[in-house]
Amino acid sequence: MLVLEIGQAAGSILVPYAIKTLMDGVAQHSGEVPVWEAFKQPMLLLIGLNVLEIVFSRGSGAVLIIMGPRLRQRTSRLMYAYLQQHSPRYFGNHFAGSLAHRISETAMSVNHTTWSVLCDFWPITVTFAVSVTLLLQAHVGLGSFVAGWVFLYVAISYWLATRCQPYAQNYAATRSLVNGKIVDAVTNILNAKLFARLDYEREYLEGFLETEVQSGRRTFWYMERVRWFQFTAAAILKIGTIGYALMLWDAGQISVGDFAMSTGLALLIIGDARNLTRRFLEFFEYVGNVANGVDTIVKPHEIIDVDNAQALQVSQGRIEFKNVCFAYEANRPVFENLNVVIEPGQRVGLVGFSGSGKSTFVSLILRNYEPQSGQILVDQQEISQATQDSLHQQISLIPQDPSLFHRSLKDNIGYGRLDASDEELVAAAKLAHADKFIQAIPEAYESLVGERGVKLSGGQRQRIAIARVMLKDAPILILDEATSSLDSVTEKTIQDNLDRAMGRKTVIAIAHRLSTIAHLDRILVFDQGQIVEDGSHQDLLDKQGFYYRLWAMQAGGFLPDEVV
Repeated sequence: MLVLEIGQAAGSILVPYAIKTLMDGVAQHSGEVPVWEAFKQPMLLLIGLNVLEIVFSRGSGAVLIIMGPRLRQRTSRLMYAYLQQHSPRYFGNHFAGSLAHRISETAMSVNHTTWSVLCDFWPITVTFAVSVTLLLQAHVGLGSFVAGWVFLYVAISYWLATRCQPYAQNYAATRSLVNGKIVDAVTNILNAKLFARLDYEREYLEGFLETEVQSGRRTFWYMERVRWFQFTAAAILKIGTIGYALMLWDAGQISVGDFAMSTGLALLIIGDARNLTRRFLEFFEYVGNVANGVDTIVKPHEIIDVDNAQALQVSQGRIEFKNVCFAYEANRPVFENLNVVIEPGQRVGLVGFSGSGKSTFVSLILRNYEPQSGQILVDQQEISQATQDSLHQQISLIPQDPSLFHRSLKDNIGYGRLDASDEELVAAAKLAHADKFIQAIPEAYESLVGERGVKLSGGQRQRIAIARVMLKDAPILILDEATSSLDSVTEKTIQDNLDRAMGRKTVIAIAHRLSTIAHLDRILVFDQGQIVEDGSHQDLLDKQGFYYRLWAMQAGGFLPDEVV
């Protein structure tokens, strides 16, 4: 593209030179020689330059068509791949819609930045260089005047554009924020309707839209000031070049052709100069967009695989916490020197009030967070030394509020094991009591579930999540109130199927309804980040300690949030 753009720019800027030769020929033509013979060479030069301009410019355009979409694809792919490696804490602090918008806008801006350099700045550089060279050949003073104007114009334009960059960056950040707010509002549109808050949501969004308007105006007013400079400078070049050339012609120092060429070059330079100022402003806006996307997405990953990390090999499913200390924020510890062992094939329930550490315990096993000190071992292998992918391949999780892809039911269940056959997929759905309602839908397993599964009820989403995990069949199973959205009859049936599917898996179940874990081998009772009791359901009841109090204070089968 650099080579092709040189040809295109040179072909365009040399046209005034061809016109100069024609004008000089006109001035000297006596009529003795036929017109075509007299002007053959200048005409062929003019035709050749125009043909070259067309061929080179369209050749450059063809390369742009081939490479443009590929460059955007590669940028999007690389940024998304980097984004994937961020921790849950990162995603909890950013709007999903805003992140998606940043990737899209950054990819587009990388394209625009590249094309600005290749298709705008580079050809303009060629244009200025050739123009000054031609004018210097015609007259040193005329060439020097234009060269000085070009230098000052480019320098001042660049300085003004750099001062515009903070405005452009701020505008890009505001647009991303507004986009995230819109996505958040659309995602929760049913909540807004349920609470009759449609007017409130419009007013809430209006505040952010107004911020975007003000940010945009600040940017555009600055650009308008730059355009005042640009038009004033163009007028100076136009009047100065033509006036100076007229004086030189009158003094006999340049020919009529030189006068015509200098006028034509001045007009071409002005056109490109105006384009240059605009392109500088756009360039720094694109750079601002890229910087904005990079600042947001390309942050250091909180949790990364160590060098030469090995794949986790799980044959038994033994889990051990050794002196684990963890805090979400400094000086607010959740666990201090936590020690516990879950034996292979053991089915363990976690109970305790909200905030007691149950979910954090599970999150540390999943390596969603890193402990500040201590070790977490699976089959004597420290999980921090294993690859995250291999760890997650060995663990299945059924969350309390499962999230589904906006894809077909078949795709969502098959996500548990991508190479599963249709028969295996249906068998998993039957175990989760999902096959019956799936078959009742017109498109059955090919039906789309909507964003995050909104087309399904809470119980149906949970059954799809259970089917997905049953298909995955990992040696360690974590249940986070996995059957809370189901009716009691369906829950009992699925619980029986889960028990069979558990086999000799190591199972960790978080429960607020204690009856759902009473049959497990062992129960860990959490309170303020400590395991205060450990034993079977009956053993803990016999102790008449903390668990006994929890059991006694259940209201409708559920624990209250705190001691009552």
